[in-house]
Amino acid sequence: MRWLRENSLSLFFLLLLVASVVGQSFAGWKDYNAEQLAHHDSTLSWAFYVSSSAFWAAVMENWQSEFLQFSFFIAATVWLIQRGSNESKAPEDVGLESDQAQQVGGYAPENAPRWARVRGWRTAVYSHSLLIVMTAIFFATWFAQSLTDKNVFNAEQKDHGEAAVSWSSYIVSSDFWEKTLQNWQSEFLAVGTMAVFTVYLRERGSPESKPVGAPHDQTGTSG
Repeated sequence: MRWLRENSLSLFFLLLLVASVVGQSFAGWKDYNAEQLAHHDSTLSWAFYVSSSAFWAAVMENWQSEFLQFSFFIAATVWLIQRGSNESKAPEDVGLESDQAQQVGGYAPENAPRWARVRGWRTAVYSHSLLIVMTAIFFATWFAQSLTDKNVFNAEQKDHGEAAVSWSSYIVSSDFWEKTLQNWQSEFLAVGTMAVFTVYLRERGSPESKPVGAPHDQTGTSG
């Protein structure tokens, strides 16, 4: 029970993720088969649908945009601020900060991660490991989106008696970028509004909010 309580936040969102993906798979399967029947084409079983490009294209379109959002947010908040926002550092903390503030090298406590203490390239890599991993996942899922979307596009081309396109041609097409940018803009909107809303709005007890009574111009202080 203690382990469940201490990991309840990640487990909660894992359950939501699994439930939403499963729900999407059944809804998408029904919608896909309805469209197939409307065009007098053969339908797919649920198992075949969840292994198809049609399903994974929709999933990857959303995943890549989420990791892009986090990558930009992580990088931007090192150097950029929003006065009064709980999503921002205080103006005096802009930049990479000192080794002492970041507990690096000789300033690292005894129980600090080893790569935070050893200096050199390992400390440099570990110092940016969150951004590195988030960005790597973004590019991996974006690449997966491009492949699955290409397969869906070429299936539609075949249905219309038109020639299939290569991956290199597809990734510069309006179809690919329309699907990509419609996800990106929603993520940027969400992050931007969150940064501004936390200046003036509160949620008592949430680390995403300042203390209820904190002044609007107080920057980066969690409740």
